[in-house]
Amino acid sequence: MKYVFAIIIILHALLHLLGFIKEYKLAQVSQISGETIFGLSDTAKRVAGAMWMVACLSFLVTVGQYLRGSDSWWIWAIASAVISQLLIILYWHDAKAGTAANIIILAVTVFGYGQWSFNRMVDAEADKIIATSRNTSKVVTEEMIHGLPAPIQRWLSNSGVIGKPLPYNLRLKQTGNMRTAPSQAWMELEAEQYFNIEEPAFVWQVHTRMKGMPVNGRDKYVEGKGSMLITASGLIRIVDASGMEIDQGSMLRYMGEVCWFPAAALSKYVSWEEIDEHHAKMIMEYKGLRAEGVCTIDDKGRLTRFEAKRYMGSGKDAVLNDWYAECTEWEEMDGVVLPVKGTVNWELKEGRFDYYDYTITELEYNIDERW
Repeated sequence: MKYVFAIIIILHALLHLLGFIKEYKLAQVSQISGETIFGLSDTAKRVAGAMWMVACLSFLVTVGQYLRGSDSWWIWAIASAVISQLLIILYWHDAKAGTAANIIILAVTVFGYGQWSFNRMVDAEADKIIATSRNTSKVVTEEMIHGLPAPIQRWLSNSGVIGKPLPYNLRLKQTGNMRTAPSQAWMELEAEQYFNIEEPAFVWQVHTRMKGMPVNGRDKYVEGKGSMLITASGLIRIVDASGMEIDQGSMLRYMGEVCWFPAAALSKYVSWEEIDEHHAKMIMEYKGLRAEGVCTIDDKGRLTRFEAKRYMGSGKDAVLNDWYAECTEWEEMDGVVLPVKGTVNWELKEGRFDYYDYTITELEYNIDERW
């Protein structure tokens, strides 16, 4: 569909060349009369001819911006369509059929604007997370991990955080698949996420498609409050959820994603209880809310699983279920060994429901501004 739309714009753009050629008498164009709704001087006709060329070039720039995924392609599309339609009205007898193409272009542009507006909102939220994170200039030492449960000490030692600065923020990108129900087909996705580690917070943005329709989602956890927003093309709100159950779920999500910044195990808002040589309970208390989950650490010192009781849904429809994240592959990224592939799942009465799998493609600690 993307390339069909691009072809429509290109063909529409090239048809504008006929007006330029006609008014500058560069070739015989018998298909058009050059008749206008009111009389034009020779100079005015040459100006109009030049504007046909401007519209053509503007549409071609629109196609280039659209195909390379620029957020601002819709601005070019609107400007091009407005110039085009003014010319079409002026040359109505010859050009009126071009109105249909401009209507199609403007209709699709509405969705382009919606995605731009959504991305701009998330960018502002991510900027705030980065701006409020502070460089502590502290380095993780052996002494800092003494007193922690044995499996957590093994995890921190294996991850390579000892001797490195304490991270104060993090950004990463993911690819993967997700679905919202066991019977639903998997949807491919791209996501990016920003964390404030000193004062726990994150903003996660995902782009996917559902039945051909662009879907944009954003999960946010800031000041102890969670928020989930899912939209169709950034315009139509499919889900807009908040409340105590979302707060608890967002806190647990943050805890599960500590696997990507292991030094957060030393944070002031986190405490630990040893269970056995492979398991430890993680307890997080922040802004009046408390949550806990169990980390599984294998013999190699890798965090392989985080599990907890988490609310599925929100409000009166929320149900407390077993929820867990499993890590399946590890690599060193920005100097730390961490999971780069894994799955996130619910354990329902009907059985296991795998709803998310991910691959980390980029990761960087301690940034001063967004990508």
